[in-house]
Amino acid sequence: MKPELLLVEPMMPEIEALLDAAYTVHRYDGSVIPSNVASRIRGIATGGGTGVPAALMRTLSNLEVIAINGVGTDAVDLKEAARRGIGVTTTLNVLTDDVADLAMALMLSAMRDLVLGDQFVRNHQWGVGQLPLAHKVTGRKLGIVGMGQVGQAIAKRARGFDMPVSYYSRRDLALPDAPFVPDLQALAEQSDILVVAASGGAQSRHLISRDVMEALGPCGLLVNVSRGSVVDEQALVELLQQGKLGKAALDVFESEPRVPEALLKMKNVVLQPHRASATVETRLQMGQLVVANLGAHFAGVPLLTPVQSI
Repeated sequence: MKPELLLVEPMMPEIEALLDAAYTVHRYDGSVIPSNVASRIRGIATGGGTGVPAALMRTLSNLEVIAINGVGTDAVDLKEAARRGIGVTTTLNVLTDDVADLAMALMLSAMRDLVLGDQFVRNHQWGVGQLPLAHKVTGRKLGIVGMGQVGQAIAKRARGFDMPVSYYSRRDLALPDAPFVPDLQALAEQSDILVVAASGGAQSRHLISRDVMEALGPCGLLVNVSRGSVVDEQALVELLQQGKLGKAALDVFESEPRVPEALLKMKNVVLQPHRASATVETRLQMGQLVVANLGAHFAGVPLLTPVQSI
């Protein structure tokens, strides 16, 4: 008899087909799961942004494993999972390149006004009006908040643009070509561009505060490819409106999919719908790792990419 699985967030058709072949899959639509079904569910496949709502986890009395299609764990109660002996996995190491690529794309788009240029051409303004000059990326001082795998991949790409890189993280990694700055506000003050690549969760909520963004200043660019909760979004909007922060390029927001209306109207902001890992190649790899982690659990062998208990 196939193990029963709850699919909380849709995945690529190829991946869902693999899940359907190996498990009895229940697709979650947000409604209450009948108790006779809930008691049979042994595994969950979900996304990093959606995670597993606490109320849902409570109803699944025989839950054994949660496989996250992503690297974020802030939407899963890891302490409760550890208390109940529920294994949790992520797709660690798979989406690093795509997130770093998008960080660079956002940086280039914002500094070179690529969105405005695209609209300028589409609106038949070329030869009629004139765009203001954009800003150079090469040689700009880059500050990175969070120097894990994604942060280091961003730094590697930035060096191709001759950008001096400094970083703020939970600890000094003693990197040979990127100085550690223990004061986040000081890092912002010395940077032209600040890229946020820190993990989400309560410990990093509003880490990018009003003071940090003011230190980045009226010529500075803030790029966020981590979690919307890491940035004080209300302060971000106000500082952009007041000209105390130059530009922002954002892939994530505090209350997704809701985006502050003010941001939608700003020409000094580039917006994306939380799609840093949204390439065919990476989503297939991520999904395959979800399937492999679930398979490992139900085969009674060690999980491939487990989250450490907290």
